[in-house]
Amino acid sequence: MTQTSPLTGQIAVVTGASRGIGAAIARKLASLGAHTVLTARNQDQLDKIVAQITAAGGHAESHPCDLAEPTQIDTLARLILETHGRCDILVNNAGVGWFEGPLHTTPLEDWDQLLAINLRAPYLLLRAFAPAMIAAQRGHIINISSLAGKNPVPNAAAYAASKWGLNGLMISAAEELRQHRVRVSLVAPGTVRTEFGSGQSSQKSALGAIQPNDIAAIVALLVTQADESFISEVLIRPTLKK
Repeated sequence: MTQTSPLTGQIAVVTGASRGIGAAIARKLASLGAHTVLTARNQDQLDKIVAQITAAGGHAESHPCDLAEPTQIDTLARLILETHGRCDILVNNAGVGWFEGPLHTTPLEDWDQLLAINLRAPYLLLRAFAPAMIAAQRGHIINISSLAGKNPVPNAAAYAASKWGLNGLMISAAEELRQHRVRVSLVAPGTVRTEFGSGQSSQKSALGAIQPNDIAAIVALLVTQADESFISEVLIRPTLKK
């Protein structure tokens, strides 16, 4: 890693970084020079991604965290800020989704779990790290949303609601934070080739589903923009429509 890398000296926190989109984003940000902090529930899988980053010459560390537990989020944020004294990039990537039936059959516990991770956790993470960004007069919060937050999704109403909510939450937060030179952006992909949800997207052809590295490339674009502007929202669709 050279000193000319665009993110050298920056601390980037990526949630849901143990696999799929989150792992791809973590690897990409580390390749651009950021010291990347990975978090998810699976420590063993996190360790594998950290090892990949280190082997490629990057800098990374990992800390397990269950984002459904507010106290664990507080502990994670405190550890990062006490250790590094800053957070330059926050990527709210972690998410869950169930596509099993109409809303009236959705169990309350599934609803609560989904909203806790997809909507409440990004709020709690923003609340935890935004003050440090405001103090530094710089920072970027990237939220991985979904095209489900733009369209009706039968049999996945709870998931769609969480993403519609995330969009409204973060677009509003962007207006609150831009005066402090903190930028907030949304990335809303369509079908991504991962095991997320039903896992069916992993069986799609290369052109019929977005690749995790495609999302990582967009995040890299967002966090390396010139200071005088920012891209507030990116919609990404597969080349081939299903």
